[in-house]
Amino acid sequence: MRILLISFLLYGFSSYTFSLDSELSSGDQIEDLTAPVYSPFIERYVLDELKQLRIDQANARHEIIQQIVDREKASVDRGVDYATSAITYFFYLIAAATSLLVLVGWSSLREIKEGARNFADKEISKVVQKYEKRLLSIEDELEEKRTQIEENREEIEMTQEIQSLWLRAQQDSSPANKITVYDELLKLRRDDCEALTYKADAVLELNEPQWAINLCQQALKIDPDNSHAFYQLACAYTVMEQFEEAVRWLAEALRRSDSYVDEIRLDPALTALVNNEVFDQLTNLIDIRNSSPKKAESGRADCSAASC
Repeated sequence: MRILLISFLLYGFSSYTFSLDSELSSGDQIEDLTAPVYSPFIERYVLDELKQLRIDQANARHEIIQQIVDREKASVDRGVDYATSAITYFFYLIAAATSLLVLVGWSSLREIKEGARNFADKEISKVVQKYEKRLLSIEDELEEKRTQIEENREEIEMTQEIQSLWLRAQQDSSPANKITVYDELLKLRRDDCEALTYKADAVLELNEPQWAINLCQQALKIDPDNSHAFYQLACAYTVMEQFEEAVRWLAEALRRSDSYVDEIRLDPALTALVNNEVFDQLTNLIDIRNSSPKKAESGRADCSAASC
C-alpha cells in the first residue's frame, strides 16, 4: 500500500514538474519565480517514505537470506542425521551379525579348542611316557654299568691283593708265615682250591698230616678233579706211613695229570713211599704213561712211512 501511495505521489510530482517545465520553456524566466514549485511537506514525506522503503527492502532481504540459511542448515542437519543414522544402523547390523556368528559358532570353536587341547595333551603324554621309559632304561643301564664297574674295580683290587699275597707266600720260607698268607687268601676267596692245597703243603712242612688231609678234602669238595689235592693227600698219608692210601691217592693224581711223574721220585715228602714195596703198584702205571706218547709217535711215523 505504501509503495502504491509513493508511486502516486511521485507520478503527481513528476506531472507537476513536467507542466512547469513546459511553462518555463514557453518563455518564462526562472529568476522571476517567487515561490517553490513544490511543497516541502510533500518532499519530506516522499523522502521519509523512500527511506522507510529502503529499510523495509533491507529487512525483507535479511529475512529472505535468513530463511534461505535456515533452510540450508535444516537440509544439512537432515543430511547429517541421515548419514549418522545410516552408519549407526550399519554398525548395529554388523554387531547383530557378529553376535549371531558368535552364538552359532561358539560351541564349534570351543569344541575345536577342547579337541586340540586334548589331542595335544595326549601326544605330549605319549612323548613324556616314551622319554620316561627311555630315561628309566638308561638309568637302569647306567646303574648296571656302575655296578659292573664297581664290581670290576673291587675284583681288580682283590686280584692285585691276591697276587701280592701269592708273591709273599713264594718269597717267604717260613711254613707258619705261608699258612698266614694262605689264610688271608682264603678270606678273600673261600673256594680257592689252590690256596687250600698249598696251605696243605705248608702244613705238611709243620708235620701236621691230618690237618693237611682235611684241607685237601675241602679242596676236593670244591673241585673233585683237582690233581694237586690228590697229590697232597698222597704226601700226607706217606707222612702218616699209610702207604696203601698214599698209593691210591697218588694214582688218582697221575690219572688226572702227567706232570707229577717226574716229581714223585724227587719230592722228599714221598721218599718213604718210593722206597716202600707198595710203590711197585704204580710202576706199571708210570711206565704206561711214559710210553704212551712214544707209542703214539711211532704209530704216526709208521703211518707216514706207509703213506696212510
